Amino acid sequence: MHLHSFHIPVMGIGYTIDTPVKVAHLGISSAISLVDDILTERMREFYATQYNLPFTGITNKMEDFRAKRITAYLNVVNTIVHQKVKEFKSTLAHKRDELNKFLELLPDTAELKQRLSEIIDSASPAHLQEVIEKYFHPGTIDVNIMTKLDKENYLDGEKLPTEYNDAHASLRGFANSDLHSSIVLSAGMNARLYTYMEQFDDFYPDANGLSKKNIILKVSDYRSAIVQGKIFAKKGLWISEFRVESGLNCGGHAFATQGFLMGPILEEFSNNKDQLQQELFEIYTKGLEAKNKTVPTQVRAMRLTAQGGLGTAEEHQFLTKHYKLDSIGWGSPFLLVPEAVSIDAETIDLLAKGGEEEYFLSHVSPVGVRFNNIKGASRDLEQQEKVKAGKPGAACTKKFILLNKEFTDRPICVASRQYQKIKIEELEAKNLPPEQHDKAFQQITVKSCICNGLGVATLNAHGMDTKKEGTGVSVCPGPNLAYFNRQASLKEMVDHINGRINLITHPHRPNLFVKELTMYLDYIDEEFEEIEMPDNRQFKSWTDFLNNLQEGIHYYHGLFANGTGWAEETIAKTNALLKVNQHRLDQLSTKLLNIKEQVLIKA
Repeated sequence: MHLHSFHIPVMGIGYTIDTPVKVAHLGISSAISLVDDILTERMREFYATQYNLPFTGITNKMEDFRAKRITAYLNVVNTIVHQKVKEFKSTLAHKRDELNKFLELLPDTAELKQRLSEIIDSASPAHLQEVIEKYFHPGTIDVNIMTKLDKENYLDGEKLPTEYNDAHASLRGFANSDLHSSIVLSAGMNARLYTYMEQFDDFYPDANGLSKKNIILKVSDYRSAIVQGKIFAKKGLWISEFRVESGLNCGGHAFATQGFLMGPILEEFSNNKDQLQQELFEIYTKGLEAKNKTVPTQVRAMRLTAQGGLGTAEEHQFLTKHYKLDSIGWGSPFLLVPEAVSIDAETIDLLAKGGEEEYFLSHVSPVGVRFNNIKGASRDLEQQEKVKAGKPGAACTKKFILLNKEFTDRPICVASRQYQKIKIEELEAKNLPPEQHDKAFQQITVKSCICNGLGVATLNAHGMDTKKEGTGVSVCPGPNLAYFNRQASLKEMVDHINGRINLITHPHRPNLFVKELTMYLDYIDEEFEEIEMPDNRQFKSWTDFLNNLQEGIHYYHGLFANGTGWAEETIAKTNALLKVNQHRLDQLSTKLLNIKEQVLIKA
């Protein structure tokens, strides 16, 4: 079904908001974020103008405006992509230069490429058209919901029913759209949202056993996949894809595991996929029968994909083959490809010039989860200047991350001016020693308005006004981007993925698995420093964390043994780095014992 062995995952709020318009006709699948209905409305107006489509604005005074905006935008994207696909297929059949250019983009494994290569020199346009119609598949227009961002909403001071919560409205916007695609659920479990999905017929199988809309579950460990998969199956809802993402070596928010590393996680998924598929299907059929829904006669397909930190064709090929992956997500590298994402030149330049020391796990996100970042992001610099001027916090205009009820009846955002003013006043009243005060002050004021910041680059890329959002850009690249150093064309990046060229010139880039391991060691070391008086529960958590890292290192020694599919140079370099990381893990184990002794003495 898929022409390419990679997909472009959701990036930020706006970076991939119109990626399907740019690449779906080339067979490349991608995902649109459904966080910001204000941005989707502006993008709908932009594209309606570009493609001479009708446009009537949906204001926030209208009932269910959030869901309606999302539906309307997705329908516009769907209309444009269908139009582009139709025109593109006709072009391929009648213009050999364009056909050859397209075939060069595809991997050699693509059936369309193989079929056309056999006949391209002698076939008539009609014959070419016939083959293209049979084997050409456009990229999917998928969407992404952060299930954690499910803010309650109010009308005239009265709280609206749960279905008007942000994530619920986003789901409804997708469910009511014309799309035949998938919704990616990320950022953890939301039981109410999962139950709400039962209301939409498009998620259930038709007479052919297929669903118009499918569910992709983003997970960071196998146990979570089993638990959530069963929850959905009992409702008669099928998980069509488990998308495994590295806990730390990714873009956007970083949801750290308890020291479980990507390699062992993928091994467990790969070894147990068939069993999981069969087990979930049995529960699924019972769930459908209980609702008098159509029950498929055959076990439904269940894809396994992965993303987070991939940077070389060697890694792509090994993971695809060894773990039997159906696709691999290449996210952050595409931030250097304006043909694929909506990003401005200044942000590309910042990302291209950034080295290993510039990319870091930050605390700027008001979601309360670590956030992959780069030093010098203009939104962060603006914020620091405001703090120096005695004006910390941002005006909370979009209100998508209202999660804190510390001082108010209704939740507010911890990056807001309102929250930071109250929190700083509370801090000042404590009269803490300077060092403790400064640390607490930094923890308060580091939070940044990413709701606006993550959309500014998109607006800049299209020459759109940013008066309401401000000029500062937030960007959330994975650390793997440190090893790329320039803007690339779409063809160059696809050629890089397929091993036809190499865009990485950095001589010391570690294998993606080692990079993630190093990040986890940094992460736990930082936790040791941050938590001043750990209790027995925390000590057990840390001990389990280190034990899981040890098991991961042992697994990687086997994975990078001679003859396992990696190049000899990769094996030698990786084993050397594993030795270094083992030494560091041993040091952290000793450090943990010392912390325990110090706590006992203080007690």
